[in-house]
This record gives sequence, C-alpha cells and structure tokens, in this order.
Amino acid sequence: MTLFDIILLSIGLAMDCFAVSTALGCSHRSIATIWKVPVLFGLFQGLMPLIGFSLLISFAEYLNAVIHWIALAILTCIGGKMIYEDIHPKDEEETEPQQLTWKRIILLAIATSIDALMTGSLFVIYPEKIVLAVLVIALGSFLFSCLGFSLGIFFGKKANLKSGILGGIILIGVGVKIVVEHYL
Repeated sequence: MTLFDIILLSIGLAMDCFAVSTALGCSHRSIATIWKVPVLFGLFQGLMPLIGFSLLISFAEYLNAVIHWIALAILTCIGGKMIYEDIHPKDEEETEPQQLTWKRIILLAIATSIDALMTGSLFVIYPEKIVLAVLVIALGSFLFSCLGFSLGIFFGKKANLKSGILGGIILIGVGVKIVVEHYL
C-alpha cells in the first residue's frame, strides 16, 4: 500500500465527515463548534483504523455483521431528532438551533467513523504503514470537516432554509449509505 493509496482511502473515509459537517454548518455557527466538530471527527477517523487493526480478524468479521446497522441507528436518531425539532420548535420565537454538546458530537464522530474501523484490517498485512495511515486519515477527515463546515455556514446564511430538516435528512442519508455500501 503506497502513500497515494492511503491518501485516496483518507478522502473516501472523509466524505461522511464532509457531509455531516456541511449539514451542521448550516445551523451552528459558533467558533467553538467550528473547531469541536473537525477535531473530534479527525480524531475518531484516525483512531478507528488503529482499533480495527488491533482487533483479531475473526472478531472484526463479527463486528462487520452489525456495525453498519449501529451507525444507521445512531445517525437516524440524531437526524430524526433534528428534523422533529425543526418542524416542532419548543418556542415559536426560538431561532437558535439546539446546541451541539460534546455527547452529540462524539456520537456523530463515532457514527461517521464506523467504516474507518473496518479499514484498519487492511493494514494487518502492512503493519509498518498503520501509523502513517492513522495520521493521513485523521488529517484528511479534519480538513474535509473544516471545508464542509465552512460550506454549510456559507450556504446556510445564503439560503436561510430549515437547516434542521436538511441536516437531519443528510444524517439519515449517510446512515443509509453506510448500510448500502456494506452490502455492495
């Protein structure tokens, strides 16, 4: 596996982070959030291949049978809640989106990095490349999350749309994509 292969893998893994960050950027514009999301997404995307690498191949096969469904459940719950809260706000005058708590961001980071867990098994035959892969994957996910968040902020301000509905649909779509990719 070459550095170019690892970079391509990193870009592929970062696409979920990009999509979710774009959706979050539409409705969350605080400086703290702008940095929390990319840092945690990069951290989890980088650590998951290391965890997958560390697992035994037979154990990874058991995880592979259910992990995509777990990601779908997490993303559907969070996305459904975003849609519901945007359609039924607590207060009619309330215009601020729900805060992105550490717990919520960590759940999103875990859900978007499930596929990275399985890619760790690729490096069992290339153990000398795992540290490089972890660093490249983490950096790629961080950068794509920053880009996605920035685009979400830009388009969220321009479109003035129901960002909770859009964000929820994107999160559910990412969950469905993870399940569909598993079966392809």
